[in-house]
Amino acid sequence: MRILIADDDVTSRLVLAGVLQKHGHEVVVTTDGAEAWDAMRRPDAPALAILDWMMPGLAGVDVCRRIRSLRSDQPPYLILLTSRGEKADVVAGLEAGADDYLAKPFDSGELRARVDVGRRVIELQAKLLEASVALAHEAMHDALTGALNRRAFSDVLSRELSEERRHHDGLALGICDVDEFKRINDVHGHQVGDEVLCGLVRIMTSRLRGHDVLSRHGGDEFVVLAGHVGDADVRLLFERTRAAVADARIPTRAGDVSITISFGVSTWSDGETGDHLLAAADAALYRAKDAGRNRVFLADDPTPPDAAA
Repeated sequence: MRILIADDDVTSRLVLAGVLQKHGHEVVVTTDGAEAWDAMRRPDAPALAILDWMMPGLAGVDVCRRIRSLRSDQPPYLILLTSRGEKADVVAGLEAGADDYLAKPFDSGELRARVDVGRRVIELQAKLLEASVALAHEAMHDALTGALNRRAFSDVLSRELSEERRHHDGLALGICDVDEFKRINDVHGHQVGDEVLCGLVRIMTSRLRGHDVLSRHGGDEFVVLAGHVGDADVRLLFERTRAAVADARIPTRAGDVSITISFGVSTWSDGETGDHLLAAADAALYRAKDAGRNRVFLADDPTPPDAAA
């Protein structure tokens, strides 16, 4: 573990560094509070810091306050090194943000023990953060395909509409589903159907632009939100994805499966809501299905486009 030592006393620094290095820690040494503050603001700041209370420039207790003012998912563990033994001083140090304190002159065994406590706290914080990130991901993504789920997409759509109303960069929404997906489930079973959906998401993700958003809305229905379309050919944006799916073969336990998808696409206009976009795209999807499937149909298409080759 990387540990920062901040102490203006050369003997104290050497002893601290020697004990910590002997027990396998990597030590970063600073000689005053200002150096310590600079080191703890860096992206690669040590996970634990031992700060002498009395130092030139910034006292250890002031460094604690500044470090605690920083926003961090994994805050460092701070130990104040002090010759002040009064309870009021200890309380003041803890209230400033220190996690623990060590009295001078310190015992090497006590130092190791308190650092070990800090290491355990840091490891626990890392595990809790990892669990929190995993739970947040699960709450926002479809468990089968990994695409955004419907609730998360609703939040994204609201944000994108707010941006579009301000900047008018062009926003398009496409709804697609797998042509004759029921037949795949009936012939090969639902496990193969699940593998097809996962394969479909992989193909679509590879064809979409980096800022496009893909969401599963249920069953074999997916929604794509394409922002910043500007003067681009909206049909072509979705046609590329449709063609990539039609040309691919998805590996499953029943062998490679070929599928096609149909897209209904709407573009945002002033005054429209997210519900308007979804409803228009959904209506266009039904028209694409009625026109023969395996095609992209825009909400404002006056007549069905030619069937895809």
